[in-house]
Amino acid sequence: MIESLDLGLKDKVAIVAGGGAVGKDIGNGRAASILLAEAGAKVLVADKNDALAKNTVQMIKDRGGEATSISGDLTQSEQCKKVVDFAISKWGRLDILDNNIGIASKLSVVDEPEENWDHVMDINLKPMFLMSKYAIPEMIKSGNGGSIVNISSISATRPRGFTTYSASKGAVLSLSQAMAVDHGADGIRVNCISPGFIDAGMSKPIYEDPKVRELRGGAVPSGRLGEADDIANAVLFLDSENASYVNGHNLVVDGGVISSVIAQLPRE
Repeated sequence: MIESLDLGLKDKVAIVAGGGAVGKDIGNGRAASILLAEAGAKVLVADKNDALAKNTVQMIKDRGGEATSISGDLTQSEQCKKVVDFAISKWGRLDILDNNIGIASKLSVVDEPEENWDHVMDINLKPMFLMSKYAIPEMIKSGNGGSIVNISSISATRPRGFTTYSASKGAVLSLSQAMAVDHGADGIRVNCISPGFIDAGMSKPIYEDPKVRELRGGAVPSGRLGEADDIANAVLFLDSENASYVNGHNLVVDGGVISSVIAQLPRE
């Protein structure tokens, strides 16, 4: 179906940070990598785990797309620069950056160890800052602007506890909006996606419990849990020419969850 649409992504160069996934699982980053390649983009899959990134590349190639991989710890400045430099050396340009890296924490501010607060912030926020720091100058050099999509969470605006995680995802949202203001005049759009209950990636083990699947799926107005492709399709839209006037936006992809709190309350 994607092949029948002109999304303006043919021959664009995309970096997907956090594009690996365990085994044949399709997490958000892997799904985005695959769909971007199917839409005609050349995709650099970056992940700390080289084997997982290579698995994503092979899936793309099996579908007829063009991709390669690179490994690195994207909490480190020199590693992020290496990733961007690699994309430029291979394809001569950079148009898209999709930032997916993230981990969870369920503790309260009282129970959270300070070192874990620092760790979550490092993983969930710093790679987005550093990858953007090196990607944006290259996008500006191209003269064609670019698109950056950062993955946040509905916890950024509707926290359910999970203090450190929620704070980190709120920071992702603020970072994205500030970058949109800073670099809109350069033709660079920066947007954010806030997934809801997604049966993929780091959330997948949660939904192996049938009771949890039923409880959470039943709480979604759309009547189901989300899938990685739901997030990837949002990435595809925001990176496409169809979203050329969308900048600084937080696209919530949650089946209506954050709009449904009142529906869960007693009516009498």
